[in-house]
Amino acid sequence: MSDYSIRPLSAVELQYAVDWAGSEGWNPGLRDAECFRSTDPEGFLGGFLDGDMIASVSAVNYDDAFAFLGFYIVRPEFRHHGHGLEIAQHALAHCEGRNMGLDGVVEQQDNYRKSGFSFAYNNYRFGGTIGEVLPELGQVLGNGVAPLESATNALRAYDRKLFPAPRDAFLQSWLGASDHISRVYSENGQIKGYATLRPCRSGYKVGPLFADEVGIAQALLASLLAAVPQDHHDHDVFVDMPQPNDAAFAMARQVGLTKVFETARMYSDHEPEIDLNRIFGVTTFELG
Repeated sequence: MSDYSIRPLSAVELQYAVDWAGSEGWNPGLRDAECFRSTDPEGFLGGFLDGDMIASVSAVNYDDAFAFLGFYIVRPEFRHHGHGLEIAQHALAHCEGRNMGLDGVVEQQDNYRKSGFSFAYNNYRFGGTIGEVLPELGQVLGNGVAPLESATNALRAYDRKLFPAPRDAFLQSWLGASDHISRVYSENGQIKGYATLRPCRSGYKVGPLFADEVGIAQALLASLLAAVPQDHHDHDVFVDMPQPNDAAFAMARQVGLTKVFETARMYSDHEPEIDLNRIFGVTTFELG
C-alpha cells in the first residue's frame, strides 16, 4: 500500500512548488519562495507519496482573523486520486477559524464553491511590452515618487488600509528582496501610494500597485518601468487588477496593456472591507 503523508515544506521544497507553478504557466517571481515563506513558514504544505513530493498548497495565516490560500497543485500524473482533496483539507485545518481568501483559476472555481467559498469579484492580469507601455505613461506627478527600500511605520499603516490583515513580515521581505524595485509616492509627508516590481520567469510583475488615485498609480508605474535596464525593455510587464476598479482598467487600456489571464477572488466567510478603487495592482495571486 502506498504511503501518502502531508507536512510543512522546507525552504528547498517550497522552491519545488514555485517551480511547479512556473510549469503551470503562473509565471512566479524569482524571489517568491523566500519572500512568501517568511510570512508563515508552517503554512506551505507538501503531499508526499512514498517519500516523493506530488502535491502542494499554501495556507498562509496573516493573523487570527485572515488567511490566504494558494499554490494548490498536484503533479499531473497523480491527479484524480484524492491527493489534492486531502492536502486541501489539511490547508483548511491550518486556517481554521479565519476568513480565508484565494484567487481561483477558472477550472477550480466550482471545487472552491463546494468547499464553502463565495465569489467576490474577478481579477484580471494585464500585460504588455515595457518599451511600448513606458512612453504612454509619461511622468505625471513624478516629483512625488521616491525609492522605497524598507517598511516604515507609515508604510505599514498605509498598507493596512488596503489589505485585510497586517503583514509586517511579508513587507519586510518583499521590499528588501535584492531584485525587487519599490517606489513610494508622498505629498506633504503623507503616503499616497506605493508599488513594487519584481523579475519573474518571464518578464516582470508589478504588485502591489496601491494609489489614492489614477495619476499616482501612473507615476509609480512609470518610475518602476524606467528603472528596468534598457536592454530589458523588450520584456513583458504584468499587473493584476481587480475588476471593480474601473480607473485601473481604463489606465491599462490607455497605456496599451491587454488582458491575458483571469482569476476569481473568493472568500470563505465575507469580503473584507478594503477600498478596491485604490488597488490598481494586486500584490500576488498566491498570497493576496
